[in-house]
Amino acid sequence: MDRKEERDLIERAIAGERTAAGDLIRAHQHSVYGYILRMCGRPEVAEDIVQEAFVRVLGNLHRFDFRFRFSTWLFTIARRLYMNAIAKNKPVYDTDFVGSMGGSKNVPESQIFNDERQTVQHDALQQALLALTEEQREIIILFHQLDWSISLIASHLEMPEGTIKSHLHRGRKRLRVMFKDKSRLAEQLAGVSK
Repeated sequence: MDRKEERDLIERAIAGERTAAGDLIRAHQHSVYGYILRMCGRPEVAEDIVQEAFVRVLGNLHRFDFRFRFSTWLFTIARRLYMNAIAKNKPVYDTDFVGSMGGSKNVPESQIFNDERQTVQHDALQQALLALTEEQREIIILFHQLDWSISLIASHLEMPEGTIKSHLHRGRKRLRVMFKDKSRLAEQLAGVSK
């Protein structure tokens, strides 16, 4: 959505138009949920935080400054709620929910294999992300999953661009090492089982 459409939706939502508020939520809920889910690793926590973020955003929509992007404001609110939730009680990370989602029982064997491979890859990525520092994880998610620019991330996190680049570099390097180590372990285990 371009800024003109976004501004129109926001102005209509401020005026009390429920459909505009609903459209605004629908336009952003998946990206905010994905961001918070990657940060905490728990769907129920992510749902609560995203819901609270939208409640706060809609309650304070009249305060929104149109000089900025709405998504940046929304992500800042969601991030602060996430940080507050962590401060209150550190979440327990659980990535097994993907495996429990299941699928259709009447799928070809290749589809079952693909589903399982995708689940394993998702779980491995989530575990690797959770092993990074908070800063590295957040920057990698914003940059790679949400396609934010370095300057936007720097502004959002109130850090210099050089610091963002350093965290991004170190986080990627650490992820490569973790995946290389997991690959070696899998090869060793496969050799033992033969």
